Amino acid sequence: LVLELNQMIFPTYGTVPDQQNLHTPEWADFDDKPDSLFFSDGQRRIDFVLVYEDESKKMTHKRSDRKKQKRKRQVYESNLINNGLQLEATRSVLDEKLIFVKVHAPWEVLCTYAEVMHIKLPLQPNDLKTRDSAFNWFSRFFRVDENIIKPEQEFFTASFQKEHLSNFYIQDKDTFFNPATRSRIVHFILSRVEYATKNNVKKFGINKLLDTGIYKAAFPLHDSRFRHPSTDPNCPSERYLLYREWAHPKNIFKLQPLDFIRKYYGEKIGIYFAWLGFYTNMLIIAAFVGVGCFLYGCLTKDNCTWSQEVCDPNIGGNIIMCPQCDKVCTYWNLTITCESSKKLCIFDSFGTLVFAVFMGIWVTLFLEFWKRRQAELEYEWDTVEYLEQEEQVRPEYEARCTHVVKNEITQQEEYVPYTACGKCIRMTFCTSAIFFWILLIIASVIGIIVYRLSVFLVFSATLSQHINGTEALRKYLTPQTATSVTASLISFIVIMVLNIIYEKVAILITDFELPRTQTDYENSLTTKMFLFQFVNYYSSCFYIAFFKGKFVGHPGNPVYWLGKYRNEECDPGGCLLELTTQLAIIVGGKAIWNNIQEVLLPWVKNLIGRCGASAGAEKVVPRWEQDYHLQPIGKLGLFYEYLEMVIQFGFVTLFVASFPLAPLLALINNMLEIRLDAWKLTTQFRRMVPQKAQDIGAWQPIMQGIAILAVVTNAMIIAFTSDMIPRLVYYWSFSVPPYGSHSSHTMKGYINSTLSVFNISDFKNASKPFSPWFGNQTTCRQVYRDLRYPAGHQHQYEHNIYYWHVIAAKLAFIIVMEHVIYFVNFIISYVIPDVSEKTKSKVKREKYLTQKLLHENDLKVVKKTMGKIADKIIKEVDSTFRPKAE
Repeated sequence: LVLELNQMIFPTYGTVPDQQNLHTPEWADFDDKPDSLFFSDGQRRIDFVLVYEDESKKMTHKRSDRKKQKRKRQVYESNLINNGLQLEATRSVLDEKLIFVKVHAPWEVLCTYAEVMHIKLPLQPNDLKTRDSAFNWFSRFFRVDENIIKPEQEFFTASFQKEHLSNFYIQDKDTFFNPATRSRIVHFILSRVEYATKNNVKKFGINKLLDTGIYKAAFPLHDSRFRHPSTDPNCPSERYLLYREWAHPKNIFKLQPLDFIRKYYGEKIGIYFAWLGFYTNMLIIAAFVGVGCFLYGCLTKDNCTWSQEVCDPNIGGNIIMCPQCDKVCTYWNLTITCESSKKLCIFDSFGTLVFAVFMGIWVTLFLEFWKRRQAELEYEWDTVEYLEQEEQVRPEYEARCTHVVKNEITQQEEYVPYTACGKCIRMTFCTSAIFFWILLIIASVIGIIVYRLSVFLVFSATLSQHINGTEALRKYLTPQTATSVTASLISFIVIMVLNIIYEKVAILITDFELPRTQTDYENSLTTKMFLFQFVNYYSSCFYIAFFKGKFVGHPGNPVYWLGKYRNEECDPGGCLLELTTQLAIIVGGKAIWNNIQEVLLPWVKNLIGRCGASAGAEKVVPRWEQDYHLQPIGKLGLFYEYLEMVIQFGFVTLFVASFPLAPLLALINNMLEIRLDAWKLTTQFRRMVPQKAQDIGAWQPIMQGIAILAVVTNAMIIAFTSDMIPRLVYYWSFSVPPYGSHSSHTMKGYINSTLSVFNISDFKNASKPFSPWFGNQTTCRQVYRDLRYPAGHQHQYEHNIYYWHVIAAKLAFIIVMEHVIYFVNFIISYVIPDVSEKTKSKVKREKYLTQKLLHENDLKVVKKTMGKIADKIIKEVDSTFRPKAE
C-alpha cells in the first residue's frame, strides 16, 4: 500500500531526469537577521534544513567521486522540488565550504501528506465539562506559571481529509499545522525521495545520503536561542521558555509542562518525560517507606541479640573459626566480624521483610496507574489509533523489497525483502548470535568469580586475622571486605566496557533482521539490549545473593571450582551485606558514569566547536548555522535514556530487600536526570525530528516481567540470603525444649547453636592450614551456618534436624509470600481499570463528532443531491406519459 502511495505521490520516482531538466534551489544571501525562521522573503517558514559541503571545495575525495556525489545531490533536490517542496540555498557565514539548503512545505503539500500519513487535526474545541482534581490546590504550587506557558487548548480531532477541509477547525492556515507537524511531514518526504537508480534498484532517502556523506546534516530548526527570546515578533520562543521553566536547575521541584514539551519536540519525547516524571513521583512513596525501614533498623540494632553475642568477648571472643581457604588461611576469632554484624542488623531486620512486601505491591500500583496515565496521554496527544493507521514502512525495509508474495488478507501481490525460508534463516542466525554473546557475558562473570576466589587467598595471607586491639583498621579491612570491594569495582568496570561492545552488537543484529517499521525496529533492539544488559548488570548480584556460600561443603570436605579454587564462604552474618555493597557501587557508579557520558561529553564537544569558530565571533550567525554546530541527537534518540531508567528500575525492585535505601537514591538521581535530560535537549542538541509514539513500547512488558520476577527474588533474598528465617526458627522452636534449654522464647545462644563444630584433626592434607593451632582447643567452628552434627556424633558432619526445619521454613515462606503478594496484585489489577471513565467519555464524544461532521454531513449532501435527481426523473416521466389533452 505504501509503495502504491509513493508511486502516485512521487511522479519522478524510479527515474533520473536529464541534466537540463534538473530543478535547482533558489539562492539567497543571509539578510543579517540571526533569529529569522523564514526564507529571504520573510513569508515562507523554514521547515527543515539540509547541510552539505560544496563539492568544488572538497579536497578529500577524487574528482570523479565528487562529481558523482554532486550528481546524486542535484537529482535528490530536483525530486524534492518536483514533489512540491520549495528550497532556498544560502552559503555559510563562518565556513564558505558549507551550503545550507532551507526547505519549505507549501499548504497544498502539507494537506496532501497529512492525509497520506493519517495525521489527526482539530475538528472543534473540547466541549466536555472537566472536574478539577481534589489535589489541584496542592499541585498548583509545583506547576509551571500559566501566565508564562499557557495551557494548550483541548480539541476533538480526526484524521485529516482534504475533501472535508471545511469541517476542520482552521482559523489561520499558517498555524493550522504547527512547526512540529510540518517538520514531521517534510522528514517523511525527505525519507522517500529518490536520488539514483542502479541495476534497477532505487536508492532513496535522506538517511542514506547522510551515511554516505553527501549531506553532512539534516534537522528542523530550534525557534530561538535558549538563553534569550527571539527578536522576531512572529517567533513564540518556545525553546527559551522550555529552558527557563523546565530545563533550568531551579525547576527541580516543579512539575513538567508535558503538553508544551510534546508540542515542541513531538509525542515520542513527550511520552518519555511523562513516564520518567510519573516514575519519579511514585518513587517518593517507595523512598519514604524505605527510609522508614532503614531508620527502624538503625534504632533496633542495639537490641540485636545475635550481634551482641558476636561482639561479646566472653561469647564471640571464645569462638575460634575455621580457616576460610586452604593452607594459607589461619584460625580466627569470631569477634573480628563485630562491626559487620552491627551493620548487618540495620539491613537484616523485620523492617526489611515489611519493605520487600510493600515493594512487591508498589510495583503493581506503579504499572497500573501508569497504564491509566498513558491512556489519557494517548487520547490527548492523538496516538490512540497511531499504530494501525499512521506508521509508515521504514525506507531501509522498502529498499530491500524485491520478492513478490500474495497477501493473505487482500489476495494481492506485494513486495517483501525476503521469503519465508529467508526469514527463518535470519531469525535462526540472530537468535544464535544473541545466545552466543550472552554466554560471553556469563564467561566474564565467571572470570570475576575466579578473581574473587584467587584474590581471597592473597588477602587472607597478608591481612592479619587476629584482633589484638592495637589497630582499628583491622576491624573493617577483613579479607571478605577487601575481596568484596575490589571485585565489585572490577565488576563495574567490566560492565561498562561490555556495554559499549554489546550496544554495537545489538544494533548489527537488529539491522540484519530488517524490521518493517520503526516501532518494530526499536522493540526488537530493546529486547536484545535489555537481555544483554540484564545479564551484564544483574548476574554478579544474582551470584552473591543465591550462589555464593551456598555450595561449599564443610572444612573436612570442601567444594572446589574448576577443581582448583575453593568455593567462597559468606560472612557469619550471611552475604546480605556484601550484596548491599555490590548494589551501592554499581548503582552509584552507573549514575555518575551515565551523567558524565550523557551531559559532559556533548558540552565539551560543543565547547570545542565554539572555540574552533571563535575566529568569526564578530559575525552575525543565522539560526540554521547556530543549530548546525550543536550535537546530533543520534539515530536511536531516547533509547539509551529508557534503557538506563529500566535498568535502574530493576535494581530498585529486584534486590530491594537487601538495600532499602535504593528507592531514595533512585529518586535523587531521577530528579536530577529529568533536568539534565531537559538541559541536554534544549541547549546541547539539535532539535529532534518530531515523531509519534503511542506508548513506551517494549519497555512496558519488560517492566511487567521485572515486577513478576521481583516478588520471587525478594522472597528468595529474605529466605536464603538473609539470616531472618534461621533466627525465627531458632526463636520459636530451638531456643526452648525439647531442642533448647531456655524456659521461654529467646535469641540468646543463637550464635553458639548455629555455628557447626569441626574437629581440626579431620582436616585433609590439601586443606590443612600452615599456621599452628593456639590454645588447648581441638575444634573450630564453620563460618557459614550449614547446621551439621558435631564431630563424635554418629552422624557427624551430616545435616541436623535444625537444618531441615530451616529449609522447610524457607520454602514455606517463599510460597506464602509469593502467593500473598500475587493475590493482592491481582486484586489491584482488577480494581484499577486501564482507562479512566473521563478518558472513555472523551473518546466516545470524539467518535460521535467524527461520525457526525465527516460522514453524516456527506450522507445529507448525497440524499439532497439524489432527491433533486429523483424529482427531475419523476417530472420527465410525468411529462412523457401525460395525456395530450392535458
